[in-house]
Amino acid sequence: MDIRAPVKLDKKTKNLAGRIEEGNIAIIDHRDLDEVAANSLINKKVAAVINCEMSISGRYPNLGPSMLEKAKVNIYDVIKGDLFDVLKDGDSIIIKGDKIFFEDREIATLLELTSSKISQLLAMAETNLEIELEKFIDNTLTYAHKEKDFILGKLNIPMINTVIQDKQVLVVVRGQDYRKDLSAVLPYIKEMKPILIGVDGGADALLEFGFAPDIIIGDMDSVTDRCLKVCKEIIVHAYPNGKAPGLERVQQLNLNGITFPAPGTSEDIAMLLAYEKGADLIVAVGTHSNMIDFLEKGRKGMASTFLVRLKVGSKLVDARGVSKLYHRRITAKHILWMIFAALTPIIITLSISQPVRNLLKLLMIRFRILLGI
Repeated sequence: MDIRAPVKLDKKTKNLAGRIEEGNIAIIDHRDLDEVAANSLINKKVAAVINCEMSISGRYPNLGPSMLEKAKVNIYDVIKGDLFDVLKDGDSIIIKGDKIFFEDREIATLLELTSSKISQLLAMAETNLEIELEKFIDNTLTYAHKEKDFILGKLNIPMINTVIQDKQVLVVVRGQDYRKDLSAVLPYIKEMKPILIGVDGGADALLEFGFAPDIIIGDMDSVTDRCLKVCKEIIVHAYPNGKAPGLERVQQLNLNGITFPAPGTSEDIAMLLAYEKGADLIVAVGTHSNMIDFLEKGRKGMASTFLVRLKVGSKLVDARGVSKLYHRRITAKHILWMIFAALTPIIITLSISQPVRNLLKLLMIRFRILLGI
């Protein structure tokens, strides 16, 4: 079946997801398409996805293409042609079989990633996983030595206005299943009212569920302006040399932000900040914790994350664990609702019972006689 629709292009999928519209064809340049990126395009209800890179290179079994296929979104890899040179946002194209046509001329040759093709590519990637694991471990150990200041406490933790001492903290990252994890801990958030820290796009996830983040921390490349404006405090993740490209965006919005120079990921320093400021408990939502997660982020190791988890591990709980372990306390309000729920069928039954209705009429007559009415 031919697909005809306008296109939106961006070499950064997360940027494209913020501006693409329903029914558009997404043109991306994303090697080894990850789950978070795929899910963002699915949520936008795109007509199709065309990748100018290899959606599954075979380096590791990434699951983004499988998610698109399962959601019935056609996904193609470009075999021949340079779409970023030929097309611009809003141009209408036609996908016919394995060809793209624009203004009645063929501009590219495609490979459609069908279910069988995706399975074949993932099977090949599985055979390469052991090699990647070895490289990943070597890189992790090498950089762990370089980034050991995470454990030794030589980082300068910035002064913040938010009081974290002896409070529980929820750190939200826009990682795999972050919406599901956040839904699972909603009762916990509403009752315990933890300090809410959004890591870049994770802050928008909080806003989506009706919570304004207390702190946004990250390089500011995937959080919305609206979210930045409603949060209470902004911390920009800077390079170890102090350079913070994200600070310029914050200042352009006439907002105040402080920098936190550190190696590693923004979610690492969010947890480190909570720990160093005396958090009683750190609950993590959507965070990255395994090799596939990190390979999908384009990282060759997880040194900083490994070290931070070692340091904060005594206070760190995964959101999925909280949803299984946390039981909401029963309050008087809950008891009243249970009593009401139990009485409702009894009241209804009595109201429609003829003998009961006759008895009530007799009681009313006797009551009126006694009163002389």
